[in-house]
Amino acid sequence: MHHFFIEPSQIKDGVIRVDGADVNHIKNVLRMKQGEQAVFSDGTLMQYLSILESTEPMQFRILDLFKEGRELPSRICLFQGIPKGDKMELVIQKATELGASDIFPVSTCRTVVRLDAKKAEKKTARWNEIARASAKQCGRSRIPQVHGVRSFGQALLSAGELDVLLIPYERAERMEDTRQAVEQILPGQSVGIFIGPEGGFEESEVEQAVSKGAVPITLGKRILRTETAGLVILSILLYHLE
Repeated sequence: MHHFFIEPSQIKDGVIRVDGADVNHIKNVLRMKQGEQAVFSDGTLMQYLSILESTEPMQFRILDLFKEGRELPSRICLFQGIPKGDKMELVIQKATELGASDIFPVSTCRTVVRLDAKKAEKKTARWNEIARASAKQCGRSRIPQVHGVRSFGQALLSAGELDVLLIPYERAERMEDTRQAVEQILPGQSVGIFIGPEGGFEESEVEQAVSKGAVPITLGKRILRTETAGLVILSILLYHLE
């Protein structure tokens, strides 16, 4: 069944009024007809089973509402060092599928890509569209927010409100320490994951993160690419929390 995201303001008197790009998608791409059903999410855990009532204007009548349990019981924030090329798009797509709540693109010491304010704004808009499409495809109740690009210091400030901070680091050892760090995370706790760009973090950055409470962990004996490392720890947390 087709799945769409809406704002709560689009719901009134048992009717969902569709606007924007979804109108063209429903009419001209999906070619939905009156009487066909779809599911809508409004950014909360509530979803709405609805039937297409009219196309001019585009509106659906709500048939039923239910609480969908497809979100992780914890807020997971991915602080991703910006990689080269279009790897960030892959990271956002897969992180959305794996349950990330927020994605923070981070410019670190070893980040090759440098974006001015205009390019960063354009990239952020593009990345949020990717998150939206991925959330729609995998049936999530919420769309992860891709925040604006920030420095490593700003990222640490943003992570200050989180309960647990993890930073995979190639010099970290003892997989048992990683297991213990993950197993101690409880449903409902918020978690921040810091992933370096190509070349990883500078040692001073790791020290700075540790001073703010981050726990260095290892993801095994192999060196993982930047676009792989975050997805590995997200998968581990998904398994642990679900």
